[in-house]
Amino acid sequence: MRAYGRREMLAIAAGLLAAATACTSDARSTPTRPATTAPATPSPSPAEPAVTRDEAAEVFTEITVTDDALRVASDLQGRLALATDITAGGQTQLTVGAYLSTDYAPPRYKWGAPTLYVPRFDPGERSPWFSALATRNGQPTLLTFARSDRWRLSSAAQLLPGEELPEIRLDADGYAGAVPSDDKSVTISPQFMGPVHASVAETGTAGSTAGLLAPGPYTTDVAEQIATYRETAKADGFSYDSIFSADNYPVYGLRTEDGGALIQYSLSRTTSTKNVTNKSYIIPVPEEAAWAISSPSVPRTLRLTEIHQYATTVPPLSAPAPAEVIAHDGALTRATGD
Repeated sequence: MRAYGRREMLAIAAGLLAAATACTSDARSTPTRPATTAPATPSPSPAEPAVTRDEAAEVFTEITVTDDALRVASDLQGRLALATDITAGGQTQLTVGAYLSTDYAPPRYKWGAPTLYVPRFDPGERSPWFSALATRNGQPTLLTFARSDRWRLSSAAQLLPGEELPEIRLDADGYAGAVPSDDKSVTISPQFMGPVHASVAETGTAGSTAGLLAPGPYTTDVAEQIATYRETAKADGFSYDSIFSADNYPVYGLRTEDGGALIQYSLSRTTSTKNVTNKSYIIPVPEEAAWAISSPSVPRTLRLTEIHQYATTVPPLSAPAPAEVIAHDGALTRATGD
């Protein structure tokens, strides 16, 4: 497997976290289903996929070990730049926020050995990816790694309490099936998953997407919260709005055994509070934004930006039902006020 091009990262990882490598080194040999007995008459071997399960195991270890090494407090020049260099999509903004909000002392993670879900992409695939389920500080977390010029961590979402990963459809060699972005065999195609979730989070049961997503803390409850805050703010002389957007974040879909999909995606959330008629000119800055805004309040406008990453199970079109959010992670990544 070729190096990442930043030797500093690998040197730090090797020097500080050799033990972490050892604890995940068995990943490549972890099967996702029992090996089948070889047929009496050998069949032609399929072409080598764009990414093998062995390579995926190496990628998981290298990136998680490197990430943890960079999270160790040090005076390394450009430590944040190195940390974002191994991320993509929503993980980049989340990483920046994790460093800046903790004065460059982001939380460190202890990873368990992963179970890998590697789609069998054709050898010419330019943007292969794979997912891994592993414990992060003891909590089951679904990760997705994507390759452009090199491998990066693109998504991480922790399974919600009581939730389990659905059974992923695997072929005889243990490779998973990827769901095309425009797949029409599921109730929500991967390309529409983000916009549908954004609509439900903003409008709840009143919008055109009502019923497509199951009610819960990351869907209809959010819409109810926004409506309540909007009314309270209006009574106090402020305007309040909170907008979700799928932006251009990548979306990843794994085929489940029932013919549905496990879809992983990101949303941004921008919340704005503006002074309309309030004479105090005091908009309180929430505690979680104190790292970005030094004053306890702002007079006119407060804008908060969050990034959220999800994993949602989507039923097959043959058995329609509301899709369910089963994993989530997110944080405030930017705050401004004037």
